[in-house]
Amino acid sequence: MIIKSVNLETVCGITSTLPQNTMPEFAFAGKSNVGKSSLINALMNRKSYARISAQPGKTQTINYYNINGELYFVDLPGYGYAKVSQETKAKWGKMIENYLHTSAQLKCVFLLIDIRHEPSANDRDMYDWIVYNGFHPLIIATKADKINRSQLSKQVKLIRTALDLDAGTTVIPFSAETKQGRDDIYARIDQLLSGTDL
Repeated sequence: MIIKSVNLETVCGITSTLPQNTMPEFAFAGKSNVGKSSLINALMNRKSYARISAQPGKTQTINYYNINGELYFVDLPGYGYAKVSQETKAKWGKMIENYLHTSAQLKCVFLLIDIRHEPSANDRDMYDWIVYNGFHPLIIATKADKINRSQLSKQVKLIRTALDLDAGTTVIPFSAETKQGRDDIYARIDQLLSGTDL
């Protein structure tokens, strides 16, 4: 996959109507501060196109990035941020649920988990929720450069166990710093675009 053009095409807030896109969509979900914007920037070969904030919980909209005029990366609101009200959390949840229910073009949900820590209750809930909505999420274990290479397989196993993943679920260790895992994610997107099952 070669990125030739990137355009932030649509930004949807809580009251927005989601677009009826005709191109394939690949959604990215993850708790606040898991490195979602950094991942999307790395995939798009842009340093700061997706806004990275020192303040977690900043993504409060669903952002549609048009890639090459061929597909969309869809950045979903971060979840699990403690400093927002329950009412706001509920609205973000409704936005994500609405998106999962209504997108006719959604090909895959990438669920981001921080490789350094055991998945949280919020992570487990999000995984179960995505599965409940009929999708088989692909797990991206972010911040892989923050641990020793010798710890990688142990931490991936921890994620698999905590989320109770079936044997066929892919977990890709990823680093926005070193770009580890980026080619694997590109390959998965190419597979799905070509109609090949993961």
